Parts: sequence; C-alpha cells; structure tokens
Amino acid sequence: MAAQRKTSRYVVPVAVAGIAAATIGLVPALAASGDPDLPEITAQQLIEKIAASDTQTLSGTLKVSTDLGLPAFDGLLGGIAEGMAGGSGEGSDEGTADPSAQLTKLLSGSHTLRIAADGPERQKLTLLDGKEQYSLVHNGDEVWAYDSRSNEVFHEKGVEGGAEEGGRAQEKEFPATSPKELADEVLKAAGDTTSITVGGTAKVAGRDAYRLVVEPKQQGSTVDSITIAVDAATGTPLKFTLASTTGGKPVLDAGFTKVDFGKPAASEFDFAVPEGAKVTEADEADAAHEAGKAQKDLEKELGDLGLGDLGGFGNFGNPENFENGEKGGFDVIGEGWTAIARMDTGAQAPKTEEAPKEVQGFLDSFGDKVSGKFGSGTVFTTKLVNALMTDDGKVYIGAVTPQKLVEAANSAK
Repeated sequence: MAAQRKTSRYVVPVAVAGIAAATIGLVPALAASGDPDLPEITAQQLIEKIAASDTQTLSGTLKVSTDLGLPAFDGLLGGIAEGMAGGSGEGSDEGTADPSAQLTKLLSGSHTLRIAADGPERQKLTLLDGKEQYSLVHNGDEVWAYDSRSNEVFHEKGVEGGAEEGGRAQEKEFPATSPKELADEVLKAAGDTTSITVGGTAKVAGRDAYRLVVEPKQQGSTVDSITIAVDAATGTPLKFTLASTTGGKPVLDAGFTKVDFGKPAASEFDFAVPEGAKVTEADEADAAHEAGKAQKDLEKELGDLGLGDLGGFGNFGNPENFENGEKGGFDVIGEGWTAIARMDTGAQAPKTEEAPKEVQGFLDSFGDKVSGKFGSGTVFTTKLVNALMTDDGKVYIGAVTPQKLVEAANSAK
C-alpha cells in the first residue's frame, strides 16, 4: 500500500515502540510442533527481509479488530472521534462519504476489509459492514470514496505523486491498517529499550510465516508485546498483533485471511458514480476546513455535552505551540516505551458532577480519582493509552500504567 503522512491518527498509536540493532535477538528460532518447518533465521535477518520486501501488487481480505477496553455509550465516543477528525455527522457539509468520518470506525470492534494494490498509483480499500460497504479508490490522479448506506460520493481530482503528496484526500486516504504499514511504524523507531526475537513460525492466510516478537524491556509500559507474522517467501508482513499487559483480547489485531500477490485486474480500480448519488468535491470540503469548521463543530459538540470550551486543547495541534512549558503545547518525560507527554491546558479540569448525567456515567465508568505531591486528579484508562488530568489543568498521557503517570506528575512538582 502507498505511504501516508497523516492517516496514522485514525488508528491506535504504535510509534511508541523503540527498536535498536543492539537489542535484536540473534538466536535462531526453531519451528514449534504443528507450525511450518522453515529454515532457521535470526531476528536481524528477518528484519532485513522485511526491509528488502518490495511487494507492489496484492489483493486479499483483511480482518482488523480493535479492543481498547472502553465502555460503549451509544456512540458517544464515535461521535466525538468523528468531530475531532473533521467527520461529517448530521448537518455536515462534507457528507458521510468523507474518509475522516468513515475510517474512525476502525477505532473499535471488528471489521472486514478487502484490499487491492497495483503499485503507488492504484489502490482500493473496501470496508464491509453487513449489506452496506464503504469504498476508497485511488486511481492515477483521482481519489473516489463511496458510502453505500447514504449513497454519497467524495471525489478529488488532480492528485499527483500518488499518496505521497497532493490534496486533502491524501491526508486521510488509506489508514495504517495493513500489517506492513503497522510493522513499519514499529520498525522505523530506534532505541535501546526493546527486545526483538523470532518466536517460531505460523500459518497465516494459508502461507508460511515467521513470527517476529517485539517486547519492551522497561517496566511500566502497557504494551506486553507486538507480534508480526512475516511471509517467509516475500518478506511481507501478513499479521500484526499488539497485546496489552492487562491481558484479554489484543488491543489491535490486523491480519490477512486471504492474500494473493498477483496483479489485480485494471478494472478493479475503475469507479462509476452510482445513479442518484450525491457527489462532494474535495475543494468544497476544503472550503469548510479553511473556515475552521472542524474545530468549531468539536467545540459546539463538547459544549452541548456540558464540557465547556476546549480549555487549551484547541491549540494542541499547532506545531508552533509545541514548546516546553507553554500552555497548549507539550513536553516529553522519559523515553522509549514509557515516554509520557505532559501538557498544561491552562484551565481547571471540568467537574464531572456538573456535566449531564450520561457524560458523568461515561467518565466515571473508567476514571479513577488519584492524589499525590502534585495534588489531585483523575486517571482515565484504556488497555493501551492512559491519561491523568490534574485538577489544576495539567495532562499526562502515555502508553504506561496509571502509577507511572502519578510518578511523572509528582516529579514535575
């Protein structure tokens, strides 16, 4: 699949993993009973095999399951996520075919996708949802997206250089859901806090594969391990699994159930606007974004929920504010798997007892009151990323245990 610059924000962050050549396990792995009997290989050799893989064509079926351990509150999380991503929602000028609105679905539950690729100029992703489906097609200088549920189409023309550059569709074209892209997010990082070994072999989508196991050496991370199943013949990652120290289902499990490395038919990437479909051109959506519509919609949505304004979070995405100690920006405490981002919102934390009852229930369901040298606050937990919001407006967030967040807040005093 073609590379992206910004689509990784739609999925669970995995770039916290650090990998150093010095920590790579060099002991060859032997096949376990019942698994494919493959030649011995070291972790270093397997990583080199992934790096050397040059798969340009493929088609197949991919299953993606995400379990952050969050409670479901009648779509409350999904609605907020769509608003943050510039999603459509009721009354939006962008329409439900806009990729931002659709790809947030991958943040939870299990989904089946069909994927096809023919080099950097042609890719297709279809998200299946019962009888309905959502398709995203990149063919040459055009990008099309179609939502069968609403019979709406999103279109951008004049895209050059594939997904590497171009307009707004390129910012959210194909999410990092394929095992290859997820593996790249991990393997491109560097550090001395990681252990990497070969954990035997496996069968994935009917193909022989090696299992590359990535584990943190540091104590206090919520990541237990990352396992990447690598096709023995091509070096293409076939499955990516991120397990949490809390146990249970994996936080993220993305793998092929069927895969074919042959060239897809050219007709696979053709797109015809369905009869009666509403078409939204990219420049129309851009006009709304240039007016600051996405942030205004989110502020309104939070206001409707009784949470007031953004309290400094509105500036979080501005690189000019990413300076230590500046309100709205953040600095980093620690490194590797236990790195923690610290922000000063400049506002008192909202009192949950003053929020609507449904919001109180949502926050109380996974928020725990804590105290320490820093004062007092609330820790909000998931299976991967946890956050501490202090009563004086400080926020500490990372893929670490709640105790690590409290320790970071105490040390900042």
